[in-house]
Amino acid sequence: MLRASALYMVIVIALVIALLCSSLIVVAYYYRAEYQKKFRYDQLENNLSSGINILLTSTDSTYSKKTTLSLFNNDQDSVTLKKINWGIFDIGVVNAFIQHDTISRIFSIGNMVDSTKWCALYLANQDRPLSVSGKTNITGNAFIPKAGIKKAYVNSQAYQGDERLINGKINNSEKKLPALQTSRVSILQNYLSKTDQAASADSNLVNIDTIRNSFSKPTRIIHFGKRAGVIKNVYLEGNIILFSDTTLTIDHTATLNNVLVFAPAIVVNSAFRGTCQLFATDSIHVQSDCVFSYPSCLGVLNTKSSKTNPYVKLTLGKNTIFNGAVITYRQNNEEIMPILLLDSNVRVTGQIYSQGMLGYKNNMHVNGSVFTKLFTYQSTFNLMENTLINANISSRALSSYYLSSELFPIVSKRKKILQWLE
Repeated sequence: MLRASALYMVIVIALVIALLCSSLIVVAYYYRAEYQKKFRYDQLENNLSSGINILLTSTDSTYSKKTTLSLFNNDQDSVTLKKINWGIFDIGVVNAFIQHDTISRIFSIGNMVDSTKWCALYLANQDRPLSVSGKTNITGNAFIPKAGIKKAYVNSQAYQGDERLINGKINNSEKKLPALQTSRVSILQNYLSKTDQAASADSNLVNIDTIRNSFSKPTRIIHFGKRAGVIKNVYLEGNIILFSDTTLTIDHTATLNNVLVFAPAIVVNSAFRGTCQLFATDSIHVQSDCVFSYPSCLGVLNTKSSKTNPYVKLTLGKNTIFNGAVITYRQNNEEIMPILLLDSNVRVTGQIYSQGMLGYKNNMHVNGSVFTKLFTYQSTFNLMENTLINANISSRALSSYYLSSELFPIVSKRKKILQWLE
């Protein structure tokens, strides 16, 4: 006869076996769930990459509105795509989703530089030679007038640079600069003409210290109207556009990150730090010791007659460091040339496109490319044209990873991701 304790042993063993079996079932369930989750995530990542490639390669304007695609004719492979015009660049917004699972990427888009068109200097042919003096160095291919380039003795300084004068291939330039892309210019001019924004737009930044707005949300518009606005003691980032009908001042206490600004005139106070795109119809004045990070843009673009708006001017103050693109443009440039002035010790890494006159003082340093119709050098006693004195222009000093905008005539059609935003 079995003892009663044996029954207890059987019950305990059965319980242990039941616990082990249930544990194995639970482990198998969670393993399967995690496997399916990883499989869906990998599938979403692949779909996301496909969506990014579509935006990078497509020229279809339908993506200016949010568009949903089924990548492989299967509801399980859906993405939404949107391309936003953002200054001289584009913003890509891609969402990949399977049922309730969604991942997204937001990024800015730039164009690769066309090596066959890229150059350190393009000086329009005004039937006069380019003169070089002092420690001037031009490194990279150059397009200069047919009259050529020569050494000059200016301000008691003889030429002390490379004996080749230009360290690169020399080509003849045309009387006009290679044109900017008209469609992108039109987009910028359309923004500059918007002086009557929606009534729902913010009218000031009082009592606001931080605004961050995702590019997946509607654009946040701040309109200062006809009063002279001052942006100070505030951090602005993302999908934000500032408008003004008159002069707008940006103080050094303000930080702008990937923000757009449109106004007739813009003043940037000394010691400003930020990454932004500023566009004006009349003038932009950047004071001394400012630093603009890549990819920034300063552009004065004017379509008015010289009778109503005689001067178009962009100024970079002393010791300013700028990373990105600097542009002066006038639709009727045969009337009065737009003016771009670089004060002493200005350093630009990127591109300068001056449709008119490019004036500079001591130690102009450009890592990238300069397109201009005319150089002017202002010394204490005189003004000289088409003369480079102690200037350094080097296209080879610019990073090979540098991406530009389709606005410029030296880019290829191939687009790449400029910056991951979100």
